[in-house]
Amino acid sequence: MELILKQDVENLGFKDDVVTVKNGYGRNFLIPQGQAVIATSSAKKVLAENLKQRAFKDKKIIEDANKTAESIKALDIKITAKATEGATAGDKLFGSVTKADLVEAFEKEGHTVDKKFITIIGGNIKRLGQYNAVVRLHREVTFEFPFEVIAKA
Repeated sequence: MELILKQDVENLGFKDDVVTVKNGYGRNFLIPQGQAVIATSSAKKVLAENLKQRAFKDKKIIEDANKTAESIKALDIKITAKATEGATAGDKLFGSVTKADLVEAFEKEGHTVDKKFITIIGGNIKRLGQYNAVVRLHREVTFEFPFEVIAKA
């Protein structure tokens, strides 16, 4: 079943993408939730016209996203977390460091990024050390951001 996405759907596609999904997923979930419409020939023509009109506007948005990406890449973020002490336990954290902690660190530096657009490589962090996260500011602007988790003094 071919569908046109009305909004971003995680692990499927971005808004205005034409995707192929199984019939049940489309009919029972995506369409009733308002996340997609059936990709008829007339709907595809309307989509093509909308994309053509939006292309010029997107150029400016992409430029702004690239500038923001460059300023975020220049940041050196160290997230502090409570960690165990002693030689046997080493560097284990009490709890974990998540996307929300990274969003909070970005906001302290003056950048607003929605946590659904951040993916920490390897999942939630449970040890001290250097890590990377993938940040998506636009469908065409993604970058890898290195950060460090250090022990709270």
